[in-house]
Amino acid sequence: MPPASTKAAATSASADTRLSPGAPGYRRTSLALFAAGLAAFALLYSTQALLPAISAEFGATASAASWTVSAATGALALCVLPLSALSERFGRRTMMTASLSVAVAVSLLVPLAPNLETLIALRALQGAALAGLPASAMAYLAEEVRPKALIAAIGLFVAGNSIGGMSGRIVTGWVAQMWGWRAGLAAVGLTSLLCVIAFRALLPKARHFTPGTLNPKALAGAVRTHLSDPLLVRLYVIGALFMTVFGAVYTVIGYRLVEAPFSLPQGVIGSIFLVYLVGTVASAAAGKLVGRLGRRGALYLAVSTTAAGLLLSLSDSLAAVLAGLVLITAGFFAGHAVASSSVSRTAKTGRAQASALYQSAYYLGSSAGGTLGAIAYHAGGWAGTVLIGLVAVLGVVSVTLYGSHSARVAARRPQLAAACN
Repeated sequence: MPPASTKAAATSASADTRLSPGAPGYRRTSLALFAAGLAAFALLYSTQALLPAISAEFGATASAASWTVSAATGALALCVLPLSALSERFGRRTMMTASLSVAVAVSLLVPLAPNLETLIALRALQGAALAGLPASAMAYLAEEVRPKALIAAIGLFVAGNSIGGMSGRIVTGWVAQMWGWRAGLAAVGLTSLLCVIAFRALLPKARHFTPGTLNPKALAGAVRTHLSDPLLVRLYVIGALFMTVFGAVYTVIGYRLVEAPFSLPQGVIGSIFLVYLVGTVASAAAGKLVGRLGRRGALYLAVSTTAAGLLLSLSDSLAAVLAGLVLITAGFFAGHAVASSSVSRTAKTGRAQASALYQSAYYLGSSAGGTLGAIAYHAGGWAGTVLIGLVAVLGVVSVTLYGSHSARVAARRPQLAAACN
């Protein structure tokens, strides 16, 4: 006869009505958030592959044109926390729908920008609109999906991000080569509109969401609670540093490939982003990596892969550069999936705020990486951009090592207390 604890665990598991693989709503939820992630990343980074063309039209430097990316990610970072608070009141599904709808509407105005300043302003507005999606999506999954399936579900959402980033850049690259960068941006906007329609049609209504009140004091209290948790703070820093690497590399890579010795056309440069498929695989595999290596082991593997890619990309061989981008992309997406899912599992209350703080740090890292990477490229070429990436990678290693040390110290305390008694 099974022990009572086993019976209780079985009863608790059977009573859990949240989604798990094989459940009717799990596949629809995964596909819906995959579509949302695809649209969001395609829109958010829609100008990144077009930066050389934008620089040429407006007579702008790489660092000036990079603000069409950094303004969007920076605005998202600033707005994600207040919009996550609105999702606590009005619901994750409503917030995600409104966020994507406004972002798509702005995307239809972006191609009409008469100058660089207007383009940057519209991109900032677009980033602010998209701020309602990331934390709400993470919180929705944490509430609607069983804990054991959470990393896999978030991995699929991040995979949608990677395919969105890839497809957006490829579409803009080839369309821009034929009809100009404005047509490329319009094509991404129309594609994203179809994704939003699919998202709304597929996503099931939330069954485990409890509306809260818009209480600024409670919001500030939740933020203080999360920022006083050392593990959450380390995860926020790790997310920001990983994104610093990624933002620096992909903001500048187009400038490097359009120049000698590569001299690639715009469409081919856009196709380089096919390496995002590696990110899709790495994100989806993050759960298995954590199961085998643990969270810190998975982060060390992601960091090592990213650093190897940065060093390999220094070569003047196109094959080596592509291999370097593959490693950087795999390492980044694996690290991001591990860190973001760990935030959702660590936060016991105020999950939307916990995820929002992670997203704020993550996109601030993107803005910093894009801007610093472009400045470093202007000052020292591709080697300068790689140096920015390696410094960020070293930061991830330092934070993870500190976390390991802190865990060992915490584990020793009960033993020391018992010995003293």
